[in-house]
Amino acid sequence: MLELWVPITASAALFQTWRTALQQKLRGVLSVNAAGFVRYLYALPTGLAMLWLYGTLSGHTLPAPPLIFFLWCAIGGLLQIFGTSLLIMAFGFRSFAVGTAYAKTEAVQGAIAAWIVLGEAISPLAAGGIGLGVVGVLVLSLAGRGLSRHELVAATFQPAALCGLGAGFIFAFTTIFIKTANFSIGGHDLIHQALLTLVVTNVLQTLMQGSWLAWREPNQFKRAFSTWRHSAWVGTLSACGSACWFSAFAMAPVALVRSVGQIEMVFTVLFSRFYLKERMKPGDYVGLALVMSGVVLVLIGR
Repeated sequence: MLELWVPITASAALFQTWRTALQQKLRGVLSVNAAGFVRYLYALPTGLAMLWLYGTLSGHTLPAPPLIFFLWCAIGGLLQIFGTSLLIMAFGFRSFAVGTAYAKTEAVQGAIAAWIVLGEAISPLAAGGIGLGVVGVLVLSLAGRGLSRHELVAATFQPAALCGLGAGFIFAFTTIFIKTANFSIGGHDLIHQALLTLVVTNVLQTLMQGSWLAWREPNQFKRAFSTWRHSAWVGTLSACGSACWFSAFAMAPVALVRSVGQIEMVFTVLFSRFYLKERMKPGDYVGLALVMSGVVLVLIGR
């Protein structure tokens, strides 16, 4: 029987793919910080609505969270701000595909970090699936650019690759703090806890990045509100995606969730092929097969 966290993770990847595409368009009118800020600002109404609706329909109430909960949310939220900024910076470099590919090594970085910090162990088969998925992501993103050792080393030290690797590293630890915050509540409804964690984290992120933006880039702060017609969609999709991510992290080990989440690359390629009518290269099919095989191995070995 398919466990609930699997379709929730797939939904998170789909929402994230959609949100990233819209956020890239905003980079034409907003700075790195402003493009990140709108993600949190406009996610708040959707997050609050989901929290209220779930609580009403389920009839569950959550215990008052301890003070440490807010600390974990603040740290996790701040790390996500830094990671998002690095990822948006990668979008601005010419080697965007390389930066995206290395950001997806978060699956491996997250597995190592969760094992060290949270003691989450995974089976050898699942570990193999994670590695296979990362290789598939690299093939998808570097197809036609050369996969020799020289090419990979050269690509790694390009600005987009460094930003991507940094974003993946920071996102790996963001996940750990968010998961810790979730469990510190001490309730029994994991999804309800995840939604509360999402709302509190978004509030803190809006205050943190909004204050910085108003101080350092006042014109961009104003522009973040003037672009609300497009930014609101970014925030809505961000809230839906984060709600799914946070819920999945509460239900399963970080490494498994992030590995299944690599299906985001599949959505990206399919969107490119069938919506934008772009041609797929032979390497794209190989990469898709590797990513899907990695996901299957993770699900079998979980």
